Amino acid sequence: MPFVNWLKSRLVVIAGLLTLAYLLLPNVVVTVFSFNNPKGRFNYQWQEFSTDAWRDPCGVAGLCGSLALSLQIALWATLGATLLGTLIAFALVRYRFRARGAVNSLIFLPMAMPEVVMAASLLTLFLNMGAQLGFWTILIAHIMFCLSFVVVAVKARVMSMDPRLEQAAQDLYAGPFQTFWRVTLPIAAPGIAAGALLAFALSFDDFIITNFNAGSTVTFPMFVWGSAQRGTPVQINVIGTAMFVVAVLLVLVSMVFTQHSKRRDRQKA
Repeated sequence: MPFVNWLKSRLVVIAGLLTLAYLLLPNVVVTVFSFNNPKGRFNYQWQEFSTDAWRDPCGVAGLCGSLALSLQIALWATLGATLLGTLIAFALVRYRFRARGAVNSLIFLPMAMPEVVMAASLLTLFLNMGAQLGFWTILIAHIMFCLSFVVVAVKARVMSMDPRLEQAAQDLYAGPFQTFWRVTLPIAAPGIAAGALLAFALSFDDFIITNFNAGSTVTFPMFVWGSAQRGTPVQINVIGTAMFVVAVLLVLVSMVFTQHSKRRDRQKA
């Protein structure tokens, strides 16, 4: 039974590879159909190979404009949610105050609440305030629902920090700002980065909350949804493929940088 023994010894690896292939299958389909030349309006059946969409990714009116708007909103929402979320996380971990437990519980509400409920609640709030729906209402809504994810990510990192490191810095006559800048922030940086990346992905990808509070403003997810009603242009697949490739390259660069840093630290040691 050599084959059975070989299969048992590599069962976890095989299961992991199959799961990874299953997760990447939609990306492969999107990439393949970005080179399609459909005969009709819908890019759902393979017709013939073509690179026309890659040569003119902004050939569809409004596509690149909505993409730029989504990127702009996601960047500002990430910045706002990361700053506020980091401050909240440090406050919840490092300080004791009244209603601390209630705040901890409320932080999880946006994560547990269905998006349609939050979207309708925010729309009601904006209408009662007389706010004009558009860029700013989308940005405020995105910061609000991204905030909880940043707090959870940063809070987990801050809770695992060893307070003796900061105390050692203070014993070496480092001031509060210097201790935070040279000790606390570098240790908390992975959690802050994870929260920021998660906030960016959630903001850029959001449709339900954005659709409720956008007014006449069209973001990229809303453009894709609207295009699906009339016919899906190949350029949408091109943009999706390009974003996937950029994300993979960023992960690879991060892995190479991490390995280089570890090797350099071992050499110093």
